Amino acid sequence: MARSVLVVDDDREFRELAARMLKALGLEVVGEAGSVAGAHEAAAELRPDAALVDVGLPDGDGLKLAEHLAALPWGLRVVITSSDPDATNTADARELGAVGFVAKENLLDGSLRELLGG
Repeated sequence: MARSVLVVDDDREFRELAARMLKALGLEVVGEAGSVAGAHEAAAELRPDAALVDVGLPDGDGLKLAEHLAALPWGLRVVITSSDPDATNTADARELGAVGFVAKENLLDGSLRELLGG
């Protein structure tokens, strides 16, 4: 199971909410990033076990970021999320190397715990 998580979303309030939710699941949120560039820096510096990545980021494509993060050599587990439930799907997310997709409205339904659990 992932123990440390990087939260990547351009909305600071959502990052804070996600961090509280992940902590309630027993995970350590080791960092937050609001952009693709910030996520690259944070991942390289912090080497988290997992990342929760929003599709829409101000400086690039969250799906491409997810693909990059999933390819990092230490086996980062990436979960893609979006406020748009049709932004992608689990099959497409897996093709990018992520473990899945969870719409933000469904983050509390247990899917996130399952995906981070391996």
